Amino acid sequence: MQATKTAAREAKKEAAHILVVDDEKSLCELLEITFRKEGHRVELANSVETARRKLEGSLFDIVISDIRMPGGSGLDLLRYTKEVAPDSFFLLMTALPDLDTAVDALNSGADRFVIKDHNYVDQLRRAVAEVSESLKWKKEAGYLRRELRRLTGLDNIIGQSPKMKAIFDLIQTVAPQNSRVLITGESGTGKELVARAIHENSARSQTPFITINCGAFPETLLESELFGYVKGAFTGANENRRGLFQAAHGGTLFMDEIGNMNLAMQVKLYRVLQEGKVRPLGSTDELDVDVRVIAATNKDLEKAIAAGEFREDLYYRLSVIPIHVPALRERREDIPLLARHFLERFRKEMEKPIQGISPEAMELLESYDWPGNVRELENTIERAVALESGAEISARVLPERLHGVSPAVSSSLNQAGMVEIPDEGIDFEEVVGATERRYLQAALEKAGGVRTRAAELLRITYRSFRHYKKKHNL
Repeated sequence: MQATKTAAREAKKEAAHILVVDDEKSLCELLEITFRKEGHRVELANSVETARRKLEGSLFDIVISDIRMPGGSGLDLLRYTKEVAPDSFFLLMTALPDLDTAVDALNSGADRFVIKDHNYVDQLRRAVAEVSESLKWKKEAGYLRRELRRLTGLDNIIGQSPKMKAIFDLIQTVAPQNSRVLITGESGTGKELVARAIHENSARSQTPFITINCGAFPETLLESELFGYVKGAFTGANENRRGLFQAAHGGTLFMDEIGNMNLAMQVKLYRVLQEGKVRPLGSTDELDVDVRVIAATNKDLEKAIAAGEFREDLYYRLSVIPIHVPALRERREDIPLLARHFLERFRKEMEKPIQGISPEAMELLESYDWPGNVRELENTIERAVALESGAEISARVLPERLHGVSPAVSSSLNQAGMVEIPDEGIDFEEVVGATERRYLQAALEKAGGVRTRAAELLRITYRSFRHYKKKHNL
């Protein structure tokens, strides 16, 4: 099954449009046959001039060119390609390796430099396979970004599951209105991103978007933050200060964690929403404010109302349009896209040559429940990029919790493999099970997902391997 999944992932690589440029006709035909067998579109050019004409008329994902050719140099073609098609992956070949030429090629923007030795075709195949994989993700992410721009004006919300598409549609519908919105969902699901998307796609997009976490302030301080104060209103009030309602005048005020606001403040907020006026602390004057309020909470406000912790009248004022952001475990089909999105960001920030995520690691990401939602996934990928030394994120750099190992079990096995039993003791069955799972995962990874080979590495029968695999839900 694992091997089938791996093959399926390989099959999903994007077909690339390749231009092969070389004055040796036999070499061009060899590469054409090789890449067409792998599903790619291939065009040939026997000179730099012919290649230039093809580049003027078509978009190529990959250009593979020899350096030395009659009538022109591959370096000249490289510079021309970077002018007319800067996103094309450019790969230079040479039969006569020269350090100065290689340095010049890389400085001119070549993505890869290959010497025509006995295995150069395999090197080219690997390079094309890597580019094809990245093309798939780029095209998916590009399509999503275009859709998000159309719907929300933002690129920061990532998702293509039916639930997220429904939210995008709802954002597009409600954004042009001035109706208040209540966004609910667990912590880390991206409620503020939804609020920003509503603001950015509204007529208020050029006006302030102000945020406040209502749970971060005590009552008195929250009141002064929201409504402002006049000089002398309290000790330390040495000058007049505008509140956030005034700062957001004409724009949007995002009130996060509204469920943590106490009842006394709820009364004051209700009055502002009802009358559209605020009274700064210490003042007798009321000021008109034009503010669209978007609130968010991770609490069940209907239960809070029943418990007497939240005012029902305020709830209905806030939730004119309710939007619920699903937990990540409820939209698992978005996990690969999100993971790749975070990988691209962090590998660039850390300047690491990580090209992807291994099938085993991706399976762990997709099967985990993510109690911390998108924020937890983001932190996990950042950690993995920092720890990974290979060309792709492997299962070994993912946290133990993704492997189904509890912190208590993890602490009983130190990095040297020595057994350490804490004073409070251990759960023997859990420790043994965790060890079994580690070895099964390691064997599968080393065997490239081939279960029969993994069983051989562990020196157990294939029937026993299937038993352990089922036991640990791998």
